[in-house]
Amino acid sequence: SMSLREHALSLFRSAVGTVCPAPMMKRALKLQRDGCPQLLVRGQAFPVKRDLYLVGFGKAVLGMAAAAEEILGDHLVRGIITVPLGIKESLQQAGMQEMLLKPHSKIQVIEGAKNNLPDAQALKGAGAIQQLAEGLTADDLLLVLISGRGGSALLPAPIPPILLEEKEKLTKMLASRGAAIQELNIVRKTLSVLKGGGLAQLAYPARVVSLILSDVIGDPLDIIASGPTAASSHTVQDCLQILTKYNLLHNLPKSVETVLSSNPTKPTAPANYSHVSNIIIGSNTLALDEAKRQAEGLGYAALVLSAAVHGEVGRVATLYCQLIQLVCLCHAGLGEGPLHDEVRGNLLQLAAELQIPSLDLDKFLEALQGLEPGRPVCILAGGETTVQLQGTGKGGRNQELALRVGLGLHRAQAASSPQGRCEIIFFSGGTDGQDGPTEAAGAFCSPGLVAEALQEGLDVEAFLSNNDSYTFFSQFQGGHHLLVTGLTGTNVMDIQAILIRAT
Repeated sequence: SMSLREHALSLFRSAVGTVCPAPMMKRALKLQRDGCPQLLVRGQAFPVKRDLYLVGFGKAVLGMAAAAEEILGDHLVRGIITVPLGIKESLQQAGMQEMLLKPHSKIQVIEGAKNNLPDAQALKGAGAIQQLAEGLTADDLLLVLISGRGGSALLPAPIPPILLEEKEKLTKMLASRGAAIQELNIVRKTLSVLKGGGLAQLAYPARVVSLILSDVIGDPLDIIASGPTAASSHTVQDCLQILTKYNLLHNLPKSVETVLSSNPTKPTAPANYSHVSNIIIGSNTLALDEAKRQAEGLGYAALVLSAAVHGEVGRVATLYCQLIQLVCLCHAGLGEGPLHDEVRGNLLQLAAELQIPSLDLDKFLEALQGLEPGRPVCILAGGETTVQLQGTGKGGRNQELALRVGLGLHRAQAASSPQGRCEIIFFSGGTDGQDGPTEAAGAFCSPGLVAEALQEGLDVEAFLSNNDSYTFFSQFQGGHHLLVTGLTGTNVMDIQAILIRAT
């Protein structure tokens, strides 16, 4: 029989595999050539009257474009994509030929946005995309490929007369005064030609079909890569409010003042988006659905907790530890009683504090209790946690989460919990194959981790207080608990799994 760890690894790989560019594009996009050619996207049909064009931006777009070109064949007239600097080389080195364009491709690739910051190259790419969009006619079809990660930095086109440097400086000033990422994006969008629906408006009257790989909790269309083909839910008023809030209204560059006071380019009347279809073809939810299917195939009773888990990594670790406790109580035949009620109460309170969208914990716990006793259980979740850095160590949010869950399970065991009769493994991994500045995607842990580490002279709490989870996992048992996948060419945030079976 396979170990829990092997099961966990295969679940992670299948979840990531389903949102990798080629399989994802092939599932979502087909070209029907007979009779009047039409593009089929997830069952929706778009007639190809004349020319088909393609633009795209973001980290995963190179692989998406390569797959699209294969599907579209000679119907594709021309394409322009902007991707992060160095991505072609990384994919080549990783031997991922299928993510690279063929030698005589009709798609032009512009690399830019070094360190995920808008730069001259990104500006050039955005300009080329803008020019292509503006030249389209009512008979043309524009296919837009959007990958959330890096998509926003790769599409900088400030409304003239604003210069890129001025927009960047303003964004930095806001950030240094504590503006949230959502606020930064609202300001960026308001001052941008292509973001906040701008690209879709420029492409009018052509038909616009966007295929989107989401890296944002809840998949909000106007937030992913700053929503170039989605109606913005924000106005100039919102932008002015943010600038007022951070006391920046009176030291704005002249050009920004000009744009905010006139702003004829972005009417307050809602623009028409009837020529646009935005379709999410890859997301954390889709990845979790695939992992659940695989887990059931392996004989687990599988439940998805949420695809929107977020919050401080320590609190999220506590949530997972409490869930594990609850499953073990049920396994031990203690599905009722004071201990069960206490753990359940703690869980409900934690979930309320974390405010995880669309999580009905009551319903989830009911489903958990309804599982047949003794059957192995797999709980899946996804999202993105945050780490408050206190130390100078090396790690990433997934490795730190796994290490904190390991510590929590160890402490619970010391407090005589019913874990003894269960075999348990937990993992957390980044679907892009990279967790923080390390070559690991994440890590595994089990209840025995802390005690075993102590025997090797490793103090888990010391590593955690220095945010040094990667160093811990590298040294512990020869790095066996690190999840190393290499670059995946996709990104739908993180995936976590809890696997439990009775011993």
